[in-house]
Amino acid sequence: MNRLPVAIAQLNFTVGHVDKNVDSILYAADKARSDLGCRVVIFPELSITGYPPEDLLFRGDFLERAKAGLNRLLDAKTDIVMVVGHPHLDGEKLYNTASVISDGKVVARYFKRELPNFGVFDEKRYFAAGDEPCVFEVDGFRLGLTICEDVWHAQPVADCASAGADFIVNLNASPYDLYKAREREEEVVSLRAKTSNVPIIYVNLVGGQDELVFDGGSFVCAADGEVIAREKFFEESLSRIDLTSSGIEPAHPAKALLSREESVYQALCVGVRDYVHKNGFQGAVLGLSGGIDSALTLAIAADALGKENVQAVLMPSRYTRDMSTEDAETQARNLGVAYQVIPIEPLVDSYRSQLDPIFKGLPEDTTEENLQSRIRGNLLMAISNKTGKLVLATGNKSEMAVGYATLYGDMAGGFAVIKDVFKTLVYELAVYRNSIEAVIPERVISRPPSAELAPDQEDTDSLPPYEVLDPILEAFIEQDLGADQIGAQGFDADIVEKIIRMVVRNEYKRRQAPPGVRISRRAFGRDRRYPITSGFN
Repeated sequence: MNRLPVAIAQLNFTVGHVDKNVDSILYAADKARSDLGCRVVIFPELSITGYPPEDLLFRGDFLERAKAGLNRLLDAKTDIVMVVGHPHLDGEKLYNTASVISDGKVVARYFKRELPNFGVFDEKRYFAAGDEPCVFEVDGFRLGLTICEDVWHAQPVADCASAGADFIVNLNASPYDLYKAREREEEVVSLRAKTSNVPIIYVNLVGGQDELVFDGGSFVCAADGEVIAREKFFEESLSRIDLTSSGIEPAHPAKALLSREESVYQALCVGVRDYVHKNGFQGAVLGLSGGIDSALTLAIAADALGKENVQAVLMPSRYTRDMSTEDAETQARNLGVAYQVIPIEPLVDSYRSQLDPIFKGLPEDTTEENLQSRIRGNLLMAISNKTGKLVLATGNKSEMAVGYATLYGDMAGGFAVIKDVFKTLVYELAVYRNSIEAVIPERVISRPPSAELAPDQEDTDSLPPYEVLDPILEAFIEQDLGADQIGAQGFDADIVEKIIRMVVRNEYKRRQAPPGVRISRRAFGRDRRYPITSGFN
């Protein structure tokens, strides 16, 4: 039986680091040939430049560097066929391109036809769309090329099949969200494979890039739509499949899909690890309060970066309960993370003494509460400056949505780990992490949440219970439902109106928040871009 051994190279590239990316491509190609005995190796979308390069694509020097990277692959003249993604300038048009390299030459080239321009994608800002299928031949096997969004549309796949493809290759940089893995397989690729009666090889990027996380999970669909091979999620891998005249033979059984909590937790870890490492920080530092948000953030940071690279700082005030300090110290010890205690009351007194003449005659309000938070943010940023560690902000999506956070205080930092995680999911993730090893004290999970900026303060003093708040926020932010539509789901109309007003008026805060890992379909920042000044109600 004729057989074509093909390698799936699920790799983690860095945007703009062309030389390093090309090194990774050449290394993987050599291993695919020498260790796996493969004849072809397939890499993800825009593998030479990393994805998404965004406005780097407007720079002529960047495009020249990408071209030089492609030339390095041509000059290598490896005896394995490489399928690589890169930008290609043809005249005045720039294309998102897949090139097939064999014996030091580009023997086939495909231009992406379907350019996504929604959510986190804005490819029409940079690329022109192709309009032709591409089928190339290796050792008698005919392979059709598509890129990412193409497989979500019927025509590019159908055109490949009509052009005589025995197999379809799909190069991807498909970012993670809570629902994406199953949707890719069950609702998209499986359907395309069955409709075209052609197996599809789906190769995905892995790793973190700013807010985005690419989850890998590359897979192969047989012509009947069955997933017969799947790579691990959130890890680099290089694996072999064999194309034969009767279909595709995988080298190992398909890896399992991850549970909801496991996939989110791993996405957060990868996002933190790659943001810290790719940007050259020496580790991470965060304020550990004894509350659930900082507890989960500390666990993620330690798992992502290693306990030796994480520093926790406890900054109690007069309103910090003893049990909060006890629980924070317990968790730091459980994780083996170094921690320091810096009482902030002397600093609060100093601030107050300077401001009292200005505030004379005015009642106390949230101003005095926020002083505590801003002092803590200032201390953390000073430690970051001195040590080279990145400050991790610990606010969650529920707080970011309604503005239950202090600008230049607990919002200060370089990366907001859980900014796209609703509070109810924060608790679920804490329970999940403890199911692996009990590192977060149970009392942190079970007691009512509090900012501890005032006597006996609890979150519910200002907000409805999170079991009520989060579904309202999800409906308004992620589903774009109006107040009447949300109220029709059984929520109190006055509460819905109040929450919507809070979301709208706090857009200016979110615009100043640090980036953070995107795990939902509608994260603040890249996905949801609302005007700060607006008369729409």
